[in-house]
Amino acid sequence: MSHFGVAVEYALHIMTQLARFTPDKPPSAKALAEFQGIPPTYLAKIMTLLNKAGLVEASEGKGGGYRLARAPQTITFLHVVDAIEGRKSLFECTEVRQRCVLYGGQAPGTVTAKVCAIHAVMLAAERGMREQLAAVTVADISRPLAANTSPETRERALQWFADHAVKPLKQMKAHRETSPRK
Repeated sequence: MSHFGVAVEYALHIMTQLARFTPDKPPSAKALAEFQGIPPTYLAKIMTLLNKAGLVEASEGKGGGYRLARAPQTITFLHVVDAIEGRKSLFECTEVRQRCVLYGGQAPGTVTAKVCAIHAVMLAAERGMREQLAAVTVADISRPLAANTSPETRERALQWFADHAVKPLKQMKAHRETSPRK
């Protein structure tokens, strides 16, 4: 079982996608969900958490959608993980030592043993993971993704989002009426 849920993966992909959009043309929630293959209700929960953390902002109305609330080089993977999962520990120490027959219900009281050696290793591992997540920004990932994407693919993606922009209700009804039915 993984420590981080699939929502973290979705959120990181969404954030790197948003880093490639200009603020004046934010993608709609519906378009983001469809593009990434995420159920719209699940995306809404993710976007709410990212918004509460101050990582994205939403605009309503015609042309509305989501954009990064800050520059992508200031948003770390740790910010995204904490927004989605909350700040939770990798390891929960239950002080097994207290139940050990050798200590009679009391953890050893020496200064060197206040934190169990197992817990100390797990704390160091968590510290290392958090440092690594804090060292990588959304911009760090979105730049190589953009650089490794052909101009044609970038254009197709931008065109896809332009075609899936939120349209006024009248336009959507007219489009449905004139579109061929499958």
